Parts: sequence; structure tokens; C-alpha cells
Amino acid sequence: MKMVDISRKVVTVREAVVEAVVQMKPSVVLAVKKKMIPKGDVLEAARLAGIMAAKKTPDIIPLCHPLPVEYADMEFSLGKREIKIKTRVRATSKTGVEMEALLAASIGALTIYDMCKPLDKDIVISDIRLIKKTGGKSGAYIRKN
Repeated sequence: MKMVDISRKVVTVREAVVEAVVQMKPSVVLAVKKKMIPKGDVLEAARLAGIMAAKKTPDIIPLCHPLPVEYADMEFSLGKREIKIKTRVRATSKTGVEMEALLAASIGALTIYDMCKPLDKDIVISDIRLIKKTGGKSGAYIRKN
């Protein structure tokens, strides 16, 4: 194993957008929406956990380059039986921020799971996937539906 050599790559603005889905009972989604989960505001806790995770990616993923994460945020959309997470991470760097965005979405989803598990043991985390990336030699990538 070795870390990929990025010493000759050009610094560009890199951005990655990732989505994840957390499926749960409709009553639990409603409790999240009304901020009635015993542990507190689920979405704000998930947002903070995700942003913190993006910044700590090289500490968790082996051989991942440390990057100057300049922007990280999460948006949530609540459906009847699910919470969709959209994570966006940006950095000016020699390598992409896909891992930071993927980790942020994953940790955000796990935080939602942790906070909601007393109300629903059947929660499912699914569809963690890269939606879009920009910057770098390979150019833009946009997932096709």
C-alpha cells in the first residue's frame, strides 16, 4: 500500500456532492421534523457531525490525503418515510474531495440513526453515492439517473 503521489498535480477548486438516504417509520420522520426526539435536534446534530467528519477524513480513511476543507455543509429533505441528505464539500487542492463528502454523508446518516434508534429499530441507511464532482484533470462528473 502507498499514498498516491499528487506532487505534480495542479491545484484547482474541487467540489463533491454526495447524497444518502435514511429510511424510517413515518412517525419518526415527523418527530424529527417537530424536533421531538429525546436527544435533541437531529438534523443540526447530523449537520455538525458531518462537517466534523469531512475535516477529519484523513484520520479515518487510510492513505487519504489531508486537504484544506474550505467549505462543508449538509441539506436535508424529509419525505414521509425518509430523510435525504445532500452533502457538499469544497477545497482548493491537488486532489478531489469525494472521500470527505462521502464520509460526511455517512456520519450524518449514522448520527440520525443514533438519535432516532430508540423510536425505530428498523432504520435503514442506503444509497450513499457521489452525485457530482468538479475540478481537476479528469473534469466534471455528474451522475446520470
